[in-house]
Amino acid sequence: MSEKTGVKPSCSSCSGVFQKQGATNCWSEPGQGPAKPGYCPSDPHAEIIREAFESYRGDDFDARLARMAAKVEGLCYQPVPGSDAVNARWTRVEDTIALCRLMGFKKIGIATCIGLLDETRRLSEILAAQGLEPFSACCKAGSIDKLDLNLKEENKVRPNTFEPACNPIAQARICNAEQTDMNIIMGLCVGHDMLFSKYADAPVTTLVAKDRVTGHNPVSVLYGQNFYYKRLQKQPVLTDEELKEI
Repeated sequence: MSEKTGVKPSCSSCSGVFQKQGATNCWSEPGQGPAKPGYCPSDPHAEIIREAFESYRGDDFDARLARMAAKVEGLCYQPVPGSDAVNARWTRVEDTIALCRLMGFKKIGIATCIGLLDETRRLSEILAAQGLEPFSACCKAGSIDKLDLNLKEENKVRPNTFEPACNPIAQARICNAEQTDMNIIMGLCVGHDMLFSKYADAPVTTLVAKDRVTGHNPVSVLYGQNFYYKRLQKQPVLTDEELKEI
């Protein structure tokens, strides 16, 4: 445990190695790259790594998905003539469509936040134009008041108004009933996305990660944590006292 950061050494600790040498032990031919750090998780978990990789060598769904995902990773870059550099050429939307085509997914479920209906409509039009069959299910399906969750008025965004609760398990089961081949999360709340993923029969990917402040670009907080979001390293998001009051 680092006294400075309070973070237990793990793979993120190799960031410094990568910044200095442009590679890590994991991103090098065996014996050719930087030395493996003493805290490297691949040592105590070596058996897990080997067993997991062996599962990709078969002919079942997981193995095929792993191979097709690797193919998409290669396709989304293009070489720069006369250089060893590569440029990214595909957006995540294009990556997703390519994976659908390679896997033979046809009916695509979209678990959408009600605040992203317009974005979901636009995505649906793109998927349809690519020969896929989009089907969307909204988080507020059924329109059941949050008070029925044994919450209080002050737990609502706008107290003393009707405010329906999100229903991610229903979204998942609706997609199951529609027999979707794959599902896309479009901005579900933290926690609701977990429940949707847990109860969905078809595999789930996230296209939009909800972040109300950054325009659904949560990684911007990581880039700005040394200035704009430095408070995250010094102030608790919720104090113990505040947790007791919620």
